[in-house]
Amino acid sequence: MRTLYVSDLDGTLLRSDERTSGYTNRTVNRLVGEGMLFSYATARSFQTARKVTAGLEAEIPLIVYNGAAVADHRDGSFLQMNFFGGEAAEILDELEACGVFPIVYAVAGGREMFSYLPARCTRGMRAFLETRKNDRRANPVATRRTLRAGDIFYFTCIDEREKLLPLYEKYREQYHCVFQVDLYTREQWLEIMPKAASKASAALWLKSSLGCGRLVVFGDGENDVDLFEAADEAYAVANAADVLKAVATGVIGANDEDGVARWLDAHARCAAQTQGGV
Repeated sequence: MRTLYVSDLDGTLLRSDERTSGYTNRTVNRLVGEGMLFSYATARSFQTARKVTAGLEAEIPLIVYNGAAVADHRDGSFLQMNFFGGEAAEILDELEACGVFPIVYAVAGGREMFSYLPARCTRGMRAFLETRKNDRRANPVATRRTLRAGDIFYFTCIDEREKLLPLYEKYREQYHCVFQVDLYTREQWLEIMPKAASKASAALWLKSSLGCGRLVVFGDGENDVDLFEAADEAYAVANAADVLKAVATGVIGANDEDGVARWLDAHARCAAQTQGGV
């Protein structure tokens, strides 16, 4: 029976320096070469995920934007995607009425982009955008109308907790929402996606597409709970949130100890050797 292994990135496969280590790269690449089916599921885009995993050779599609999309590992083109419909405009109206101006991710004319109003950026948004300098997706706009361009699939709000919490409570049942403090900046984030978008649904789609019979996953945060619940086996790294450990099959080494790669080296080698190539 073929097994698909899927790992979260930040706080899980990545060390605290936001990179995969040389050991992790060598181990995963060797096992992939032996036939292991390995991917990752991240809130990051394809572009930023590839930067922080430089040296890692994942040879199958990648789950990005918290499961809103599955991207081809070679060029980042979307293989599976979840878009908002007319409700995107309603969400923007309600966010703006609350004084929240999000980063809006969309596809327009075949171009993937994130739009924002520079004059309305919070400190947290400016810090985020600073890490995306020279990103070809960046689309600063001058008006609220142009903030709505394209087919929208993701909203990122970085603002005060007191402003974002009521919005999270409003939307959490209607859409797929992630409400958490950023691992690195400690800023409060609210991310809003179509209801069908999740790491779990994307991983199950990929599992089916690859003809796999089992799904084994790794994670660290509360936003990985749905992925854990969809998997046959789920392992939380030692630095994971308690809520995730509570639904895990087991707890493995921490991210800064290369816990995922060490577990794979110890447990996935035989499976990789018997599965053959992708």
